[in-house]
Amino acid sequence: MILNYYSDTDSLYIDLSSKDSTETREISPGINLDYDEKGELVGIDIDNASRKLDFKDLTLNHIPAKVHIFA
Repeated sequence: MILNYYSDTDSLYIDLSSKDSTETREISPGINLDYDEKGELVGIDIDNASRKLDFKDLTLNHIPAKVHIFA
């Protein structure tokens, strides 16, 4: 899983899979879910992310993965 923030568009994309998206559904204004050809969720796009999310703190609880931080 990769979280990418794009400051030029103030959007956060949460990449859940390496599979390509073939369909996008808006579930709420500015929140889009991307699905692959089998209907599996592969990504989440959040527009105006800084207004919807608190970027001051990110907590990962009991995630069994190696964390990489890029600034």
